[in-house]
Amino acid sequence: MKIVTADQMREIERRAAEIGLPPRVLMDNAGLAVAQGIREYLTNIEGRHILVLVGPGNNGGDGLVVARHLHDWGAGVLLYLSSPRPDSDTNFQLTQQRTIPTILASQDDDLATLSSWLHSADGVVDALFGTGKVRPLEGVFRQILHQVSKVKAVRADLGIIALDLPSGLNSDSGTVDPACLAADVTITLAYPKLGLFAFPGAGKRGKLVVADIGISAALADDIPTELITADWARSVFPERPPEANKGTFGRILVAGGSINYIGAVYLACAAATRVGAGLVTLATARTLQPILAAKLTEVTYAPLTESEPGIIAAEASETLKQWLPNYNVLLLGCGLGQDPQAAECIKSTLFSSLPDPPPDLVLDADALNTLARVPQWWQKLSQDAVLTPHPGEMSRLMGLSIDEIQSNRLEVAREAATLWHKTVVLKGAYTVIAAPDGRAKINPQANPGLASAGTGDVLAGMISGLLAQGLSPFEAACCGVYLHGEAGERVREKLGDAGMIASDLLPLLPVVIKQLKEKCDDRG
Repeated sequence: MKIVTADQMREIERRAAEIGLPPRVLMDNAGLAVAQGIREYLTNIEGRHILVLVGPGNNGGDGLVVARHLHDWGAGVLLYLSSPRPDSDTNFQLTQQRTIPTILASQDDDLATLSSWLHSADGVVDALFGTGKVRPLEGVFRQILHQVSKVKAVRADLGIIALDLPSGLNSDSGTVDPACLAADVTITLAYPKLGLFAFPGAGKRGKLVVADIGISAALADDIPTELITADWARSVFPERPPEANKGTFGRILVAGGSINYIGAVYLACAAATRVGAGLVTLATARTLQPILAAKLTEVTYAPLTESEPGIIAAEASETLKQWLPNYNVLLLGCGLGQDPQAAECIKSTLFSSLPDPPPDLVLDADALNTLARVPQWWQKLSQDAVLTPHPGEMSRLMGLSIDEIQSNRLEVAREAATLWHKTVVLKGAYTVIAAPDGRAKINPQANPGLASAGTGDVLAGMISGLLAQGLSPFEAACCGVYLHGEAGERVREKLGDAGMIASDLLPLLPVVIKQLKEKCDDRG
């Protein structure tokens, strides 16, 4: 499913007009689709009181079509206009032919009628502004939204439905006006807008519903940004042929761990096995191997030379290079720490001659922190790799502040992937995955339960396991992120989002995969 900016949506609408879908038809389609979405949200529409806030532009026009359909289905509809509609507005005339109660804000002293209508309404449709509004909300618009917020604060049962976007939410950046309403559900038109997956805007949208308004998917073929869906994940998930052996599903060498971060490699290795990798070998500091072997019984081991107990030595890279020809994937960095000897091992492994063909690389945690200290490191590491930074690691890699990264996550990830010629997974709420060729996918989940130590190690192991089974770096990264998020949702359903720990995800990974393959349950 494509994700669009405001300019991209306008271009898609222009293309639609060229093939016989003019704005008038799209408005009719949009209004009907949103009305159907409201009927589903409120379940029984007949007799329900619904207030529609009508803005001055096309979003307001969509709201008028919504009002007409809801009225025809038996709802008690009320129209509150921020400003007069022109005499040529057919959709407004159709509402008046139905004698739908209507008032202009300029005729409502102290917004008394608005307040009265709000207290008796079951739902409010925010159709003031859509993708076109970028100016601050002032005057009557601010007053209307403030009044709705006041009533919502004392009437939690008042459902707020945003048409396309909550008014005051920037459709591209996700920034919000102070007056922006927090919707219970946003019914967005044709395609989800980028700002709905960026905070603080994402926190205002409520449940997201994408309404089909009759635009052909072919008109958006050139849009490079997509939402990851279950359909897509299922389409790329590797097959499991009955005649397979463990070599069929790939071999992974995981190099990581240190005296302070023993659990990181446990989580990464376990996750790789849980997504179906055929063989996982753990290369870790020699004194840590017996500790990890007591917990990781399905994994083989390559003990590494130490500079001190629990810290790998720089010359451990020679052992890694000897093992690499036997593996399809090298996962490097989980829990290695920032000891200078470990950093030298990372650089020696990555910046020397790798086997031919080289293994696929997944670089996480301390491998990324080491790269951040090497000027122009991407010119020394020519092959593709999957990098999995959280915002702090991305800050060090890009030389940007965390605020700069978080305020423009998609473009930062895309710029990095293009510059480095690597696949970049910018972790966080609505994780962004960017490919070197400009493609990007955004994960549909934002789960605070995953904001805990070790969940990134699980993700790195999952991506490595999918790479080993033959997915491309971009496919493995996107599929891994999606399954990781789905497992997190399953844990949240059982335990809530406080107290969730990384190892809770591991037993649910095969369950999520099984369900994905059996039934496409699209949470997008």
